Amino acid sequence: MTDLLVKLFVPRSHDLQDPKVHLAYGSLSSWIGIACNILLFLIKVTIGWMIHSISIITDAFNNLSDCMSCLITLFGYRLAAKPADREHPFGHGRMEYIVSFVVAVMILLFGIELAKSSVSALFKPSTIAFSWVTFLILASTILVKLWMAHFNKVLGKRINNLAMIATAQDSRNDVITTSIALLSLFVSRFSKAPFDAIAGLVVSVWILYGGIQIARQIINQLLGAPASYELTKQIRGIILSHEEVLGVHDMIIHDYGPGKMFGSAHAEVDARMDILVAHEVIDDAEKEIYEQTHVSMTLHMDPIDLQDPRVNQYRTRMIAVLKSIDPQLTLHDFRVVFAVSHINLVFDVLIPFECAYSQDELQAKIDESLADEQVKTYAVVTFDHAFVERKEPKE
Repeated sequence: MTDLLVKLFVPRSHDLQDPKVHLAYGSLSSWIGIACNILLFLIKVTIGWMIHSISIITDAFNNLSDCMSCLITLFGYRLAAKPADREHPFGHGRMEYIVSFVVAVMILLFGIELAKSSVSALFKPSTIAFSWVTFLILASTILVKLWMAHFNKVLGKRINNLAMIATAQDSRNDVITTSIALLSLFVSRFSKAPFDAIAGLVVSVWILYGGIQIARQIINQLLGAPASYELTKQIRGIILSHEEVLGVHDMIIHDYGPGKMFGSAHAEVDARMDILVAHEVIDDAEKEIYEQTHVSMTLHMDPIDLQDPRVNQYRTRMIAVLKSIDPQLTLHDFRVVFAVSHINLVFDVLIPFECAYSQDELQAKIDESLADEQVKTYAVVTFDHAFVERKEPKE
């Protein structure tokens, strides 16, 4: 069904880097969400009023809030697709994140209001008229939400869209809230206790939890979350596919919204390599990165000396020292200054955020490893942190 809808409503759906195709995917997701949530709202609110169930009415208005979220998201997709202008030279892609945050706030407001209604129903419970027909109709709505979760998850991963992935998560949450409402409806057959109001309160809390999770995710993105491990691994692979490139470091990627990414990195090449040849290699790598990932990348060429055996010996030794301290530590921009009375080892060390040692402690351990050198040797170290994901995220 998903592939059929994409084929019908998204022209050139395979061209995922085209902003028009991205907008078409977003519009399809929003319109499907609007249609399904309106249908679910009408079914649930009708049944809820007929049988006097606060939990089902609460769940119905949760679907209505999802419908409004889809409308706002649709508006956001269209704003995000606007081309760059004088005031916004990097485009309007971050509008998707802003709109997604507005949706999260709306979910939180709905959750608060529904929680208040549920608490009120605890003190003024109403009699619920159970019937198997209404029970089965409500159970069938779960299938709709399960499909919507699958639909948005597939589209969100296909175009790397945070709003769609959040919508998929919200649909999965709705499956749980509807299941809780159904359970309270069934239990009401056997007891006059206010299980329905309690279920409504549980549903409200779940809605609030989902809204907070979505808001946190969007805020992280707006504050500057690192580029994904998958993307940085792909970019690193493209650069290193050129045999002239010996290493990559200092990668930075700025996210201005889906399809609007700009970055830079340092590519290490042999210092004795012809500069025109090296420049051509770097240019080719930048073009390939854009064609395959749609990230506008600027590569800085770092020459490294591979011919001097003394430099290579010190480099190998420092790599071993760092690995003995923490296997995740890496060095780059390594060079050696041979002075008359001493030697300076000049290099950068990339520190993972989970490293147990401070910079001062690391410097002390490195200095300790050089204490026995016959010629006085100093480590001139610049410590820095990664601006992209360096490890594959845990499932």
